[in-house]
Amino acid sequence: MRERGEDRVEWVERGVDVRVPSIARVYDAALGGKDNFAVDRAVAEELIKAVPGARDGALANRAILSRGVRFLVEQGIDQFIDLGSGLPSAENTHEVAQRHDPGASVVYVDIDPIVLAHGRALLAENSRTRVVTADARDPKAVLALPEVRELVDFDRPVGLLMVAIVHHLEDDEDPAGIVRTYLDALPSGSYLFLTHFWANGTPEAAVIEEVLHGAHNTGRFRSREEIAGFFDGLDLVEPGLVNLPLWRPEDKVPDPLPVSGTLLLGGIARKP
Repeated sequence: MRERGEDRVEWVERGVDVRVPSIARVYDAALGGKDNFAVDRAVAEELIKAVPGARDGALANRAILSRGVRFLVEQGIDQFIDLGSGLPSAENTHEVAQRHDPGASVVYVDIDPIVLAHGRALLAENSRTRVVTADARDPKAVLALPEVRELVDFDRPVGLLMVAIVHHLEDDEDPAGIVRTYLDALPSGSYLFLTHFWANGTPEAAVIEEVLHGAHNTGRFRSREEIAGFFDGLDLVEPGLVNLPLWRPEDKVPDPLPVSGTLLLGGIARKP
């Protein structure tokens, strides 16, 4: 944890405002990680207090990442762009991909400079993985980054990961246009892997949206139709757009799902 002593000074000197919560660090705190500040833990604790299953929802999002990346490798995808990747934790994209294909390449993109610092330290000897600090809301700039161009061949299919990131884009930021700009740059046979908060009508969804907007002015719950719209023009693979625990589960799934399992929808789709 980074709120005391030299570590705190180090981040302040790097221009990180440790008084302002970060989505990446709140998610890390919700997962029980250590790379967060007191302000991030306060938001995570508020979420968990308001919605006791909120941590389970974060874990479900991490679990589908592992299953989804493995699926993509099985389809022959060996290069990935992971947008809004967050802080390193268990079963990161490169770990899953390179376990099944040691030659797979991964570029992580996140706006939080702490993600860059930790990622570079962990990946210093991994020549097939890069971490860059950039704003995913500017797809043309992201796609032009030297690190992206070094590891991603845009003449071959790419796995584009937008896992728990699009719901942090407000409507006036044109999230559909941002997704489309990334997809337009990818060749046929590429895949979009996207998860998103779902406005399922439960009090828990409303509380999480209220807490996130209070802390970050972000965290937009959308309807199933709005989320499905991000996949327009693509071919959704089975089982389609579903609650995360229902996407190709490896273990028995509770029926009915707990509320924590219904807060996000996700899917993977192929670009024809």
